[in-house]
Amino acid sequence: MSDGASSAARLVLGLRENWRQFTLLIVINAFVGAMVGLERTVIPLMAETDFGLVSRSVILSFLISFGIVKALANLFAGRFSDRIGRKPILVAGWLVALPVPFLIIFAPSWNWIVVANVLLGINQGLCWSTTVIMKIDLVGPKQRGLAMGLNEFAGYLAVSLAALGTGYLAAVYGLRPVPFLPGIGFASLGLLLSLLFVRETQPYARLEARTETPQSPEERVPSFREIFVLTSWQDRALSSASQAGLVNNLNDGLVWGLVPIFLVGTGLPLAQVGIVAGIYPGVWGVSQLFTGALSDRWGRKWFIVAGMWIQALGIALFVLGKEFWWWVVGATLLGFGTALVYPTLLAAVSDVANPTWRASAVGVYRLWRDLGYAVGALLAGILADTLGIPFAIAAIGALTFFSGLVVALRMYETLPTTHRAAKIQEAVTTTELA
Repeated sequence: MSDGASSAARLVLGLRENWRQFTLLIVINAFVGAMVGLERTVIPLMAETDFGLVSRSVILSFLISFGIVKALANLFAGRFSDRIGRKPILVAGWLVALPVPFLIIFAPSWNWIVVANVLLGINQGLCWSTTVIMKIDLVGPKQRGLAMGLNEFAGYLAVSLAALGTGYLAAVYGLRPVPFLPGIGFASLGLLLSLLFVRETQPYARLEARTETPQSPEERVPSFREIFVLTSWQDRALSSASQAGLVNNLNDGLVWGLVPIFLVGTGLPLAQVGIVAGIYPGVWGVSQLFTGALSDRWGRKWFIVAGMWIQALGIALFVLGKEFWWWVVGATLLGFGTALVYPTLLAAVSDVANPTWRASAVGVYRLWRDLGYAVGALLAGILADTLGIPFAIAAIGALTFFSGLVVALRMYETLPTTHRAAKIQEAVTTTELA
């Protein structure tokens, strides 16, 4: 037996069987989350304090650039992970991240912050998408929800800790440069671990395609255009997941870009603003340890519906609340609602997509999801400038509730294997695009 054949024979799907590589990818994704967590508390405040910006639309321009670029990077990562492999995309994402902390630390104008967020969007799109795809590759079909819960737990717990840490450092040492110095270490460690220790996982996806979800001879692999159409609007589950993901990140962009400004405007001390900003991703991250695994047993659809509606309630409390503890409860509800949604949406997309084109489908889903940052920043900025920040927050809360209603009415349950297989075949065979 050749070395290649022997290596292929040793491949086994499962979390326990691949725990070393899975754990390494968890650590790497924590560094990915920490990179974006550096900005959650401080960047919106820098806009007013360091650069004298007043317009909310201009302030949120950093999120528009971040969201658009991250969305496109997701699409690139998904498609090219299927074509050239996962590891090269992961390494490229970390190379792009290296200049980000330096650009923010030495920025003489707001345009530098926008450029830094373009690079950060590329980093997040390439690295987060790839770690998601690699974990799905390793675990196989039976533990997708658990795998996504662990992935998002690591990423968003790191977001939370970084947001808390930068809020503290900013309160003690000022907005720059100290809060961004840890980012140099995060990017360097992420690159070294990815380059030296991560193994390519695409062979695991091929193994699953052969053994777990074999295609019938007449079933063909859809073209990328067909995958895009299926995921965007034709398949009821994939399209429902895509719109829910977009709205989820739309409200996340609101919390990132406007809520710190709103809370400071009420007279809340900067350290407490950092606590509120950190609680939301912290609850989000920790709760995903349970929500992802439970969706493997109880199903995806109603986790997503409940999560969107709990998010809407949490957002409402930011407007209705008048003191710190109200906002803490709002951030907690928003984090728990997001934990119900985030890993479950990824698992649902993976349920429907065949392993041969799953990375591309995940990339399309993440394209729509992360466009939510740009759409949310644009919508929130316009509403805040014309009608005030409280109205902007309330409007996005209402939109979040409506998104959950769309899932309740349109999405089918993706978890049962027989139902999933029937939906795949129906969607692929009815697609007649060139």
